[in-house]
Amino acid sequence: MWVKICANTDLADALVAAEAGADAVGFVFAESKRRVTAEHVAALTPHLPAILEKYGVFVDTPFDELVRTVEACRLTGVQLHSAGDSELAGQLRAHFGSALRILQVIHYQQGIENQLRSAQANAAIDAVLIDSRTATLLGGTGQRYDWQAARRSFAESASGLRLIVAGGLNPANVGEAIATLHPWGVDVASGVEASPGKKDPAKVRAVIENARIAAHKAKIESPVEV
Repeated sequence: MWVKICANTDLADALVAAEAGADAVGFVFAESKRRVTAEHVAALTPHLPAILEKYGVFVDTPFDELVRTVEACRLTGVQLHSAGDSELAGQLRAHFGSALRILQVIHYQQGIENQLRSAQANAAIDAVLIDSRTATLLGGTGQRYDWQAARRSFAESASGLRLIVAGGLNPANVGEAIATLHPWGVDVASGVEASPGKKDPAKVRAVIENARIAAHKAKIESPVEV
């Protein structure tokens, strides 16, 4: 079970996630209470374990700016909220090759099946992150979607896709999400916070431990390299 702890704003929180066994950490470069600058993240990443995946979260960011940020911050992956630019993932893949992992975000809603099929057809995408959204927030909402309904959608349209579940996950319900959806991975942000942008170390450790226990019970194999 691949686990990403997202929306980190300082080195201490990212190190807690790494020490607790997270596979990846994320930094939000989009408009958010948890937004960080490229200069700030560039100063953090050299102090993180090399094995830890480091993702930047971007919303409708131009290609040239993405490249500059990835290179300056030594990111190993990007999380793209860029539904309007179907070519962006391909451009990034052509530029960085297999060195960069690319996650495409899809928000759970009616008609998600068509988006999943499009993602299946895009060879540049390594995995798809299914998140919730509100009228004003594209992520970090703290709200879960209907996992039972999503289970049917995923089964019908997402065969072969690496799916990452996000949205409203916390230590108390991450096991339920995994048991219901059998995802490849989970992504947690606000559900392990003490306050917006500041992690609660006990919650970080608990959500990772509970995710791994649930994956073992569901007989979900450990992830291979993306």
